[in-house]
Amino acid sequence: MEKKIWLSPPHMGGTEMTYIQQAFETNWIAPIGANVAAFEKQIEEFIGFGHVAALSSGTAALHLALIMLGVGKGDVVICQSLTFAASANPIIYQGGIPIFVDSEPVTWNICPDALEHAIRHCFNKGKRPKAIIIVHLYGMPARMDEILALCNRYDIPLIEDAAEALGSEYNGQKAGSFGAFGIFSFNGNKIITTSGGGALWSADRKLIEKTKFLAAQARDPAPYYEHSATGYNYGLSNICAGIGRGQMQVLETRIAQRRAIYDFYQKALQNLPGLSFQNEFAECFSNRWLTALSIDFQQSEISPQMLIAELESRNIESRHLWKPMHLQPVFKDALYFGGTVAEQLFQTGICLPSGSSLLPGDLERVRGAISNLFT
Repeated sequence: MEKKIWLSPPHMGGTEMTYIQQAFETNWIAPIGANVAAFEKQIEEFIGFGHVAALSSGTAALHLALIMLGVGKGDVVICQSLTFAASANPIIYQGGIPIFVDSEPVTWNICPDALEHAIRHCFNKGKRPKAIIIVHLYGMPARMDEILALCNRYDIPLIEDAAEALGSEYNGQKAGSFGAFGIFSFNGNKIITTSGGGALWSADRKLIEKTKFLAAQARDPAPYYEHSATGYNYGLSNICAGIGRGQMQVLETRIAQRRAIYDFYQKALQNLPGLSFQNEFAECFSNRWLTALSIDFQQSEISPQMLIAELESRNIESRHLWKPMHLQPVFKDALYFGGTVAEQLFQTGICLPSGSSLLPGDLERVRGAISNLFT
């Protein structure tokens, strides 16, 4: 059997071991050290402004963002429905009440019209939402102008879940740098990885300083262990940060590789009936973390399940789009605003292998398997 083609495997840049070795040589292994500070600085410089806390995961970053915004028991947080569960779970950690919102069909991200309906519902019930969480799905920036206008109009803080969108841009500004907070993930399947890790961005230095304090168990500056606030063990290890330092050096290359993979699929499959891709609109620049498409069964007589099975039979990994949060059993009682865009995308969508290490022969294998099913 031919080698396995994975959806998005990690891809090392070549210099990671240098920084890992430095961590061992200096005996800085814990979540503190030169690699952590340097990695945070690299991210700050890449985004272009603001401040960063390197953390153990993107989920930890989102959890701390909600804590910093004062989300507590009974508070409402509006969240995009078409996303991974990690975008919504931290709301529950804080005892908050999630309200989910549909997507719009161009970017597949949160629908501004449905978002405003959700906001008005909350105000009519006497509940000002404590935060809005939007997601840049598969690296595609959301409609930030309209979203920011709503946040400003109703005075609601914005959290950008840019876990999948490091390097994506909207009108030339980096995704994750528009709201009160932006979160990033460096999980093993992301465009760059620290094995496991994440980061929280804010334009406010004091908020990031407090974030780092809480992430390190909220230890007060005292000659003994004293704590006046609840803390968390959310720091990123100096070893993982060393991996991140090496990965940041190849981030621009990884973005170019992912975009080239999308271009290959788009050109190679454009004449197959019923296929449509997640396309950029004028203001967007996507890092193309994953190439995602939807299949119209009426035109193609092919379903995502059929395509996934065909690819798997050829040792090629692919996946359905995220199942919307409002359809998840764990959130069955949550309110939802919008139509059926997110649900239809889940039913018709598929993510293709998009790893930066894919070779031309790998891409040709994927193209051949898809074309074979359509003929």
